[in-house]
Amino acid sequence: MIDIHHPRDRARLRRIALAAQGLLQSQPFGRGVSGARKAIQHLGYVQIDTISVVERAHHHVLFSRVPGFKPAMLDRLLQTGDIFEYWSHAAAFLPMDDFRFSLPYKHAIKSGQTHWFRHRDDKMMHELLARIRAEGPIRSRDLEAGETKRAGWWDWKPAKKALEQLYMQGDLMVKTREGFQKTYDLTERVLPAGVNTAMPTLEEFAEHLVDQQLRSHGLVSHKGLTYLRRNAGLRRAVKSVVDERLAQGRLQQIRVSSGEVFMLCADALDQRLPRAPDRLQILSPFDNSVIQRERLQALFDYDYQIECYVPAAKRQFGYFCLPLLYRDEFIGRMDCKAHRKTRELEIRSLHIERHAFNEDDVNNALDDALQDFCQFQACDSVSSAPR
Repeated sequence: MIDIHHPRDRARLRRIALAAQGLLQSQPFGRGVSGARKAIQHLGYVQIDTISVVERAHHHVLFSRVPGFKPAMLDRLLQTGDIFEYWSHAAAFLPMDDFRFSLPYKHAIKSGQTHWFRHRDDKMMHELLARIRAEGPIRSRDLEAGETKRAGWWDWKPAKKALEQLYMQGDLMVKTREGFQKTYDLTERVLPAGVNTAMPTLEEFAEHLVDQQLRSHGLVSHKGLTYLRRNAGLRRAVKSVVDERLAQGRLQQIRVSSGEVFMLCADALDQRLPRAPDRLQILSPFDNSVIQRERLQALFDYDYQIECYVPAAKRQFGYFCLPLLYRDEFIGRMDCKAHRKTRELEIRSLHIERHAFNEDDVNNALDDALQDFCQFQACDSVSSAPR
């Protein structure tokens, strides 16, 4: 066990984490559609989110890593079968190469585990599958209401619930998507030829998770390896993989000042890392690099919470505050809204925290980042809060 206390060593850990996330290099995965495909393959997932005060999270994550990325590119990758939609720790776009690792959860749902709905309508599901098999792909909006619509997300009409259940248990896949309107079809008609559909063993799944997390995060904790996965057997299998690799000398353990223990590849601390660029990045609250809040606190001393779920009177930083990364440190957060009709990006609040960087350098980097971010939002101007 190596204890990490010196600021220089802690900075090295931050660089390892950010480089693995593709946030230090200018174009770590390439550009455009090809870069987006490689980014998703490397990261393992990109979370889908519905909040639209700025460009949605799944587009934002790729904008932060792939020069020339456009939102339509994700739809194209879905249509060409390079990626697919399913559940990771949340709804996500996943690499098609990892399709077989979605099968255990689908099997669990089909065997009775609850995801969204405690009770399923087998008759409705059977009728819906027969309709799709005979008539082709279907959108949820195509389904006729089977009951009077009531307020609240949980009051989905029965046919829509059946559609979602069929999707979660693997009988259906998302074939195409227009915004948040999804078209579903039979899984066998959506899957590209040659995709591996063999159910992984628990040990294979555990190896996959460890490899994926080390690749995309650089250093991992036991909790982070199975983040929001509640399968006790899988957690035990992952721990077994980690213990074996530690015993073999393939992994080493470090402990940071908070007391949290991380594992990383045995030679990771000796590898040459990219320099931290003189740029500021405006990240999504659902970005892969910040979604594990305890990890973020332990490695970056950055206490972050998205406040859209916090009552308005208790918010400190704003409804949808975005993390601000300068060089290799998180130095603040910004709450903003894209007004699409007037094409204006409104900065509602801006909080820069104490840091050791030159103030002018930070301000200049923020101005540059805001120009790029404004264009990404399809806005023409920025109205900024006083700094």
